[in-house]
Amino acid sequence: MATIQDVAKAAGVSAMTVSNVMNGHPNVRPATRERVLEAMDRLGYRVNVAARNLRKGRTGTIGLAVPEINRPYYGRLAAAIIAAAGRHGLRVSIEQTGASRESELAALSQSRNRLYDGLILSTVGMGPADVGALDVDHPVVILGERIFGGPVDHVAMPNEAAAEAATRHLVERGCRRIAVVCGRLGGEADVSSLRYAGYLRALAAAGLPADPGLVVTAASLTMQEAARGVRERTARGLGFDGVFCVTDTVAMGVLRALADAGIRVPEQVKVVGFDNVNESAYLVPSLTTVDPDHDLMAERAVALLAARIDRGGPGREEFAGPFRLVVRESTGG
Repeated sequence: MATIQDVAKAAGVSAMTVSNVMNGHPNVRPATRERVLEAMDRLGYRVNVAARNLRKGRTGTIGLAVPEINRPYYGRLAAAIIAAAGRHGLRVSIEQTGASRESELAALSQSRNRLYDGLILSTVGMGPADVGALDVDHPVVILGERIFGGPVDHVAMPNEAAAEAATRHLVERGCRRIAVVCGRLGGEADVSSLRYAGYLRALAAAGLPADPGLVVTAASLTMQEAARGVRERTARGLGFDGVFCVTDTVAMGVLRALADAGIRVPEQVKVVGFDNVNESAYLVPSLTTVDPDHDLMAERAVALLAARIDRGGPGREEFAGPFRLVVRESTGG
């Protein structure tokens, strides 16, 4: 098997120059780089990535901790992060926290023991009181709602602005009694509370009242619980002509409940979701939804983590990606 010294001899350069070429250093002349790469190909030289990582004290693997891997959104997110990590020469190990605060804290504290170079953590259970747990000795990027003051980078969706745009779309389509299907609304910032705030802003801008009777609270953001909540609401009479759902998974349950009740979408009720999971385009009717650009969010999260791995030190960068509204059949598109 060829060695780096063999490549250096064949290319007529030093072993250090060969190393610089392999590591992409910019101070190597193009002609020299081409000569080294040609020698590597001719001799069949392959970089031993494992050995190189060990010399640097790295494994080349990052962790991704998500609440539930079997949800369409988190499956889509994981695939995007794996693709982004591959472009940075990293592999991804996935673990499931079950949306449990204890499991999220364990993912943070045990990342080094699991030989991750860094961790991307999608938080649901943790809150502002857990900010001290983010002060760890390895790189961490948080996905989701901000844990204020944490010494880590944070990549989030534009929850309020996108929810406002989705609700405004229903208003523009003629809806005047717009329901919202969300999780329990508490004091802490989470997906439901932030998107509910955007929903309220859109109603206020349109001069529409915020009717507590149009808030359908699901015990969990699942298809089953969303369908149950809407069935209970429609059993008392159809008092709404539009529905903003805080996730596409919730919207799937809402569409099922409306179909079971014989309520036509979009003729009688128009429905908007949030996430643009792959399945949303294939529902009947296809689902109008917010597309938060999963690929860009994944690329930004991995790039931030890779930068912290290379340079060390904590990060405090905030990034909220762009979004677009994908209009489909559920609102008459």
